Amino acid sequence: MRLLALLMMLAAGSAFGQAYPSKPIRMVVPYTAGGPADLLVRGLGQKLTEAWGQQIVVENKPGANEIIAAQDVAKSPPDGYNYLLASDAVFSLNGYLYSKLPYDPVKDFTPVSRLVNANLMLVARPDFPANTVRELIDYAKENPGKLNYGSVGAGGVNHLAMAWFNTQNGLDMQHVPYKGLVQGLQDIMTSRLDVMFAVIGGAAPHLKAGKMKGLAVSGQTRNVLIPEVPTFTEAGFPNFDASFYFGIAAPAGTPRELVAKMADEAGKIVRTSEFKEKYLLNLGFEAVGDTPAELAAFLKQDRELAAKKVKASGAKLD
Repeated sequence: MRLLALLMMLAAGSAFGQAYPSKPIRMVVPYTAGGPADLLVRGLGQKLTEAWGQQIVVENKPGANEIIAAQDVAKSPPDGYNYLLASDAVFSLNGYLYSKLPYDPVKDFTPVSRLVNANLMLVARPDFPANTVRELIDYAKENPGKLNYGSVGAGGVNHLAMAWFNTQNGLDMQHVPYKGLVQGLQDIMTSRLDVMFAVIGGAAPHLKAGKMKGLAVSGQTRNVLIPEVPTFTEAGFPNFDASFYFGIAAPAGTPRELVAKMADEAGKIVRTSEFKEKYLLNLGFEAVGDTPAELAAFLKQDRELAAKKVKASGAKLD
């Protein structure tokens, strides 16, 4: 019976591959409408619709650190018409932040493509005595336990980035969690908070206005929104990274040819100049658009790093 079922699935996958897609495709997003990832996937959906003649239906299912959306897609039919766009929380971090999950990050998904990297900027209050990453480290070592850093909650990407930065450099700073990025940046600008990792799109306007300092950005190159801010590599820290990513996955068992077709078309779209200009550069995103095999290899390494970052932060979400 198992062999028969496998043969039927392979035959169905081949048939789907020839006519795919023949109906609307569902893309589940673990965030509220109007946010950066939502805008990204809707822009991608529009281009996929133009290329394939089938609608991409975006479903917003926020909550529980992306677990609600992940569980939905993990249990959906592996027919090539159900996809999840999510961050490293789903694919790497949650496995270490929670003692138990309603989905298996490794076994329940088929990797499709890492669409973009999202880079973070290390910002400091405008009157902070350090102007570079090295000066920050030196000052923090001279004042152990006296500096504070903000995040948008325990276990979030900016909390883990700073905890990892502190661990790598032997620093002792106090964590101050906020309900959102706006509140944290507000305290940076009014000098109630010392430093914070922030998404570039949210922090760049305040940096331009002189209301905070930008010490360094993650990523391979300087960001076009803030070209005056060096990368961590340029600042002398080539082994430190504070980026995260948004990638597409399908339910485990989705036919390979359908996964490959989605990855190929999505990759072509995000790498176009038009798409970068409209949906990526202004948000601090870098286009990737890799293959399923490349994403699978990336995730293996990312999970190893996630374990170290969560351990460094001490964060647990249950």
